[in-house]
Amino acid sequence: MWELISDVTRMGDWSPETTGAAWQGGATGPTVGAHFRGTNQHAAKKWSSDCVVVASEPGKRFAFESKVGPFKVARWTYEFAPADGGCRVVERWEDQRGKLITLVAPLATGVKDRVARNRETMTATLERLAQAAETPEGSGGSGGSGGSEG
Repeated sequence: MWELISDVTRMGDWSPETTGAAWQGGATGPTVGAHFRGTNQHAAKKWSSDCVVVASEPGKRFAFESKVGPFKVARWTYEFAPADGGCRVVERWEDQRGKLITLVAPLATGVKDRVARNRETMTATLERLAQAAETPEGSGGSGGSGGSEG
């Protein structure tokens, strides 16, 4: 499960809002300090964010922070633990937006209630991740279950 999430180039496979990601600045994988650019879409609105990996512990934890220009947006954290013969994944989103970004974000993203939207997309992401892990061609491992926190 950790390998699926930490391969940010596949995030578009799991997330209903993320359409893709690409490593930047010579980075090729999930090491602390590695940069990537994520692309997102909600309805007709499209935007991108610059991200940096802030935690990378294989099998245990993966986290990154995103920003738009000089403005912080969020920290995304995924924690992994064995559970009932499979793996429990907890996804957390920490809002790091200041007042300005909070005010203009709905214009750029089309999302008025970011907390509610993230709960919705996090649930879908974890369900898709579990499905991929449970199918042989999904690069699976041993089962999956998830939880999310906003």
